Amino acid sequence: MFTTIMSLLLAIVLIASIVLVIKKRRKAGQTGLKSALTPICFFSIAIINLFGMWFDLLGVFIWSLNIILLLVGAYITKYSLVQEK
Repeated sequence: MFTTIMSLLLAIVLIASIVLVIKKRRKAGQTGLKSALTPICFFSIAIINLFGMWFDLLGVFIWSLNIILLLVGAYITKYSLVQEK
């Protein structure tokens, strides 16, 4: 029961946050894949955890993948910033 509620809540929040990020990127005029890699990595962490809850795979592999995506997302943050002249 708890897993179902958490999965549903995570899916709703994930969809809402993806829509919000897309709107903010359009408003800021950001285009291109490099500036979108940080949100893609962070959303991938949520999706991987969701599948891990569904299929009962929350183990070392999922956690390692989460750490790798977190480090990649943090490293690529430098491309998402708008440079001022």
